[in-house]
Amino acid sequence: MQIEDLLLKEDWSVIESLLPEGWQGKCKELKAYQLNRAFDGPGDLLRTLLIHCAQGHSFRVTAALAEEGGVAILSDVALNKRLRLGRDWLQWLSNGVAQKWFPREVTGDCAATLCVKVADATTVQEPGSKGTSWRIHYSLELSSLRCNEITITGKERGESFKNFAVQEGDLWIGDRTYAKPPGIDHVISHGGDVLVRTGWNSLQLCDEQGQKFHLLGQLRHLRLHEVGDWPVFIAHDKDLIAGRICAVRKSVSAANRERKRILKESSKKGRKTKPETLEAAGYTFVFTTVDQSIPAETVLTIYRARWQIELTFKRFKSLLGLGHLHNKNPESAKAWLYGKLLSACLIEALAVVSDRFFPWGYPLGKKTPLMEKHLEGDRPHVPILPTSHNAREQSPLTT
Repeated sequence: MQIEDLLLKEDWSVIESLLPEGWQGKCKELKAYQLNRAFDGPGDLLRTLLIHCAQGHSFRVTAALAEEGGVAILSDVALNKRLRLGRDWLQWLSNGVAQKWFPREVTGDCAATLCVKVADATTVQEPGSKGTSWRIHYSLELSSLRCNEITITGKERGESFKNFAVQEGDLWIGDRTYAKPPGIDHVISHGGDVLVRTGWNSLQLCDEQGQKFHLLGQLRHLRLHEVGDWPVFIAHDKDLIAGRICAVRKSVSAANRERKRILKESSKKGRKTKPETLEAAGYTFVFTTVDQSIPAETVLTIYRARWQIELTFKRFKSLLGLGHLHNKNPESAKAWLYGKLLSACLIEALAVVSDRFFPWGYPLGKKTPLMEKHLEGDRPHVPILPTSHNAREQSPLTT
């Protein structure tokens, strides 16, 4: 065995250690490993799929690299079929890695400790298409900035908290798109709370007497640095959802920037801007269902952290090329997206593992199968200097 092969096997064993328990058996259970003549096992199948998804190679180049690296021998057409068959497995792996390495933190004896989660979505286009083809719904846990849940839907399914699993004690943050009664009710009915940005007329607000709550009228009384906090209710079906409006007046410069942006966007779309919209641009206000035990200043401070998920999507699109599909087949496209998301989760998991770095390359007291093989005398001769200065720079996916 060459030193380069040894290094690549060790690197790939690190990737395998990041995967959830039972990932090989799940591959067969979800029928991703039906046609196995080209691969020695689920590991080689995953390795080949990651060459295509993570490294961005075409099916033909991926097949050539897999054959050159001794991973698999198959055609580009056969690889496309394996990708479609592996869609559910890649989805399971993506969420499995997220749950394994970014678990929900529970403090003390209370299992319902407040856990802040941020929800957002981004769109992906098919080749040659100017519109939305797929929508990726993504949530992260604010305390660790790690992925919490991933779902891919068609363009017909809009952004909503209903796309996510809610646990008791969760506090879900969303932008204006998530300020809709059905999604808010979904969170409340599962024991969670919401914190959403809203427009001046997005929600039908009423006061404790059931009268219409005039939001702009209340905002006009705010002075600079003063924080407003008003109890309100929103109607959903025949019920009322209790909450609060927390607001603060913007500085003159911040308000002018927002109004300029609104006017520019309206001009581009040929729409007329309402005076109320320009007036509301002078304030930042959110709707939340958390009680008065959390002050309005804290509520607004928590909402400020929502921009972290915007950075996550920027990384996905700039580093992993998530913005545009390379395949028009719906099944292949969805499987490719899950492969991309699995790559993103593995990168984040590697960042977590890096905190446990050992200069000698492994934790004491734990032996990997590869180490056991070396200890049994099957270890190849390793020269003092590597035979290739680029040995460690090679990808663990290919030779």
